[in-house]
Amino acid sequence: MTEQTEQTEQAAQTERTAQTEQPVCRRLVGRTAVITGAGSGIGLATVRRLASEGANVVCGDVEEQSGKAAAEEVGGTFVKVDVTDPEQVEALFKTAYDTYGSVDVAFNNAGISPPDDDSILDTGLEAWKRVQEVNLTSVYLCCKAAIPYMRRQGKGSIINTASFVARMGAATSQISYTASKGGVLAMSRELGVQFAREGIRVNALCPGPVNTPLLQELFAKDPERAARRLVHIPVGRFAEAEEIAAAVAFLASDDSSFVNATDFLVDGGISGAYVTPL
Repeated sequence: MTEQTEQTEQAAQTERTAQTEQPVCRRLVGRTAVITGAGSGIGLATVRRLASEGANVVCGDVEEQSGKAAAEEVGGTFVKVDVTDPEQVEALFKTAYDTYGSVDVAFNNAGISPPDDDSILDTGLEAWKRVQEVNLTSVYLCCKAAIPYMRRQGKGSIINTASFVARMGAATSQISYTASKGGVLAMSRELGVQFAREGIRVNALCPGPVNTPLLQELFAKDPERAARRLVHIPVGRFAEAEEIAAAVAFLASDDSSFVNATDFLVDGGISGAYVTPL
């Protein structure tokens, strides 16, 4: 990358950040949003975005220090939670309801992508199970806990973090991750259909590669594998976490009142590309 190109990209990133730091409206005033994986990456960006739009934010994370810091930053509530534990997940949503009187938004976002999840030929059963538990079973548990509150209210928006890999195959495989995200997509579609007439919308958010600590770790450990991902993105860059958070805010709000039981792609055009620009 030339110095001029690098400066241009830095300027563009600064502009993108500025655009996402100041939302143009406050669509979530008085609503309560529960966010898992709230301490970093997409979760943290979403904590900031939903709070800036007026939501009461409940930050769930297994990491106490980062989760508590996220909650304190926006005047929200922190709950330490292992999202694979049914009792802890129940306690997360109960805390939200007991503290603020409603559960209006559930952003079920916690997930992992460990290095021992690789090709099916190399991924062991324990690695497979661990990723399924954190990425898929946790979404099942969070939806199961959130829906009864939303049914009593007669409304609610659930956003489950899937991925563009739920729609596409990759030769650089993360077999359990991909399968788990496909499961999130299918489950979100079914729940959205089942509870639609009770005022509850359920959508699967499908981000493309995002500039988060997980991706940065991949670059550090395997630059060639990371570069193979970047070349397929038509816009020529990874997403910023704030851009994904903006999509969550839309799905959480009444602006998306007719968006339900679908996969909401925010992938820079990857899934629509045959070839990318030179």
